[in-house]
Amino acid sequence: MGAKLLCLFLASALVAYYVYIPIPEDFEEPWKVMLIAAAFRAATHLAEVADQLGLIHHVEALMLITTVEYIAPTSDENVTVMDTEFNNVGVRLYLPRKLSDGLRRAVVYFHGGGWCIGQAGMKPYDRLTRWTSNRLNAVVVSVNYRLAPKYRFPVQFEDVYLVMKFFLQRSVLSQYGVDPDRVCVAGDSAGGNLAAAVAQQLLEDSEVETKLKAQALLYPVLQSLDLNLPSYQENENKPVLSKLYMVRLWSEYFTSDSSLREAMASNRHVPVESSHLFPFVNWSNLLPEELKKGHVYTSPTYGSSELAQKYPGFLDPRAAPLLASDAWLRRLPLTYILTCEHDVLRDDGVMYARRLRAAGVPVTHDHAKDAFHGAMLFVLGPIELAVGHRLVNRYIKWLNENL
Repeated sequence: MGAKLLCLFLASALVAYYVYIPIPEDFEEPWKVMLIAAAFRAATHLAEVADQLGLIHHVEALMLITTVEYIAPTSDENVTVMDTEFNNVGVRLYLPRKLSDGLRRAVVYFHGGGWCIGQAGMKPYDRLTRWTSNRLNAVVVSVNYRLAPKYRFPVQFEDVYLVMKFFLQRSVLSQYGVDPDRVCVAGDSAGGNLAAAVAQQLLEDSEVETKLKAQALLYPVLQSLDLNLPSYQENENKPVLSKLYMVRLWSEYFTSDSSLREAMASNRHVPVESSHLFPFVNWSNLLPEELKKGHVYTSPTYGSSELAQKYPGFLDPRAAPLLASDAWLRRLPLTYILTCEHDVLRDDGVMYARRLRAAGVPVTHDHAKDAFHGAMLFVLGPIELAVGHRLVNRYIKWLNENL
């Protein structure tokens, strides 16, 4: 009996040690956040073990979560839902059933997942896009772009761009009863990256007559030049996206070559020939004082030219929209940017908001001081966060008022 109690005690202590992490005081539901963080850590650790054993690529292992979370297209009394293809790219369509006095608004949404995991049919994304369609009485197109490691940059960008370009055709908008003057592109995390890149690329496409009304970027990842920003340093091990895992996702977007990941992890991957790009991400000029928090800006340490020649994607604005020139930025549409205080990607969004405002673009920067990366996805299910509901409501409210 004593041995069993000892084993139980040791097992409980081990679980508590694994689950417990220091949580910022402004998190209102700390134990829920700990459980979420522990679940993500467990998933990534198991995926890494499977990868090291040669059983399955770690990203493919994580994709099993996507499979478990998948929900078939299911219509309800408010929204008709269907899977189809636009320009040979899979999409999930949400068509509101409510009567409309005129043409409807539309949102084209790109899911997150580090360009490697996720899909439109995952329960959290299905809920978000379904709610968006119902509450705005809007047509929503959620895109299933191809993923790494099977497909590398620029395939993900090309897929979402093909969908956007197809949908913006006047004949297609007319088919779905959409007002061509009320179309928004949106996305979270890597999806926010793709949304920002698409909005920029449309500016240069003479074949596209319809202009976007707005873009909504939810805790977006926007640059890979400097992976040691204050937000990367402060939130290195915060839930649910660590610095090292973000570095891994960045490198997987371009290649399986571990030398790029290692160079990115040490922030020595940008060659001296690309030094002219650093002013676009110079946080000492672009962050407000309250986010600098005593950090001291240091000049970049340059890396190998060979890496940039082999994998030029990380210097391409289609992968890193913060590298776009001011001349491009000033032509962008009305913008909503959500950033979270406890997120390695916080400073990407803050700097983009600052640069857009300086270029004359109307920007709503919504900074959530009590949130972490991905918080919007935890609005239903076994672990539901109040902050997730607040962020979803703020995002949809902005769309309702501005689209």
